[in-house]
Amino acid sequence: QVRLVESGGGLVQAGDSLRLSCVASNLYFTSRAMGWFRQMPGKEREFVAAISWWGDHPTYADSVKGRFTISRDNNKRALYLQMNSLKPEDTAVYYCAADSREYTLPAREKGEFDYWGQGTQVTVSS
Repeated sequence: QVRLVESGGGLVQAGDSLRLSCVASNLYFTSRAMGWFRQMPGKEREFVAAISWWGDHPTYADSVKGRFTISRDNNKRALYLQMNSLKPEDTAVYYCAADSREYTLPAREKGEFDYWGQGTQVTVSS
């Protein structure tokens, strides 16, 4: 059974930083592009960032570009999201996800991802 487990969320103030982590098990991690999505109360899950299977070609939502950095460590089967200059509008549950395809450039659409973590809450106070 594939598992993606996120950690690192919490309550911070505007302008602070957080680093989210996601560790995969029972997944051929090194062949999959990976992504981060987030969901705010009452809204649809939205794309945040994604990275290719090799760890290059990062892509970001416009709302986080320049503030968030996605990275991965294939040896540790881990995905990261460094979030700097956090804003109250970044408050959401953050999910990591594995692309359903192998050896591809990262996607931005939810439908391309077939495995999801349980999410970690990020709350940014003003």
